[in-house]
Amino acid sequence: LCSLIVTTYNAKEALKIVLDSIKHLVYLPTEVLIADDGSTEDTKALIESYQTHFPCPLRHIWHADKGFRLSAIRNRAINAARGEYIIILDGDMIVNPHFVKDHLRYAKRGVFLQGSRVILDEKTTQEILTNKAENAFENAFRYGGFKAKRSALLSQMVFATSRIRACFFDTKDFIKGIRGCNMSFYKSDCVAINGFNEAFEGWGREDSEFVARFLFNGGELRRLKFAGIVYHLYHPESTRTMLESNHNIYLKTIAAKSRFCTLGLKKD
Repeated sequence: LCSLIVTTYNAKEALKIVLDSIKHLVYLPTEVLIADDGSTEDTKALIESYQTHFPCPLRHIWHADKGFRLSAIRNRAINAARGEYIIILDGDMIVNPHFVKDHLRYAKRGVFLQGSRVILDEKTTQEILTNKAENAFENAFRYGGFKAKRSALLSQMVFATSRIRACFFDTKDFIKGIRGCNMSFYKSDCVAINGFNEAFEGWGREDSEFVARFLFNGGELRRLKFAGIVYHLYHPESTRTMLESNHNIYLKTIAAKSRFCTLGLKKD
């Protein structure tokens, strides 16, 4: 069983395109959960309109808007998820038709799978968002070049050679390229480290800190490239005002080699 969690916040136009792309997956997840960080009623109305005809169960997991609380809404969705395998996707990521199939192909206990993305420019994004056709998302598939090529051989090579374990932190303190917009893992591995750390508020480092605890708990990181492809709709960057304090939380996790956070799926 696989739960696809899609995070969102007051971006219903992008979410609509993403849901359209999910509807056309070659292999559907067991369920889709929209992890909503406090959007207004128009997002709720959009999700309800899709629930009537979506090809798999579509659930809306919401909490009140009290600022950027991505870790908290992810945890709420993970707790609610029925799947033994979790895929997390940002709500502005159009998925390739083989997205879920590719993630499940490489699913392995004890492995955090980090996917990559093709970034669309502002002009292309606006063309897709203003196109009223249900298959408007397919216009994204024309972009990305070699980076967007789906190749079983190349993806196997990257998976086999990209392993990172906790010993990485013996010499360095930061793994580049950790992005929560496209990632997956077994729910049991997430529960073992108590999920995402809700001490993080505002944008930055919550994904890196999660991966660090995952590795300190005996897990490993592997890269998913040339498979599990997503296309990132353009938007202005999030504010970085909390980045410094969030980075300090991350560094404390590295220094202590922490495997567990107290403010996570369960609260002490």
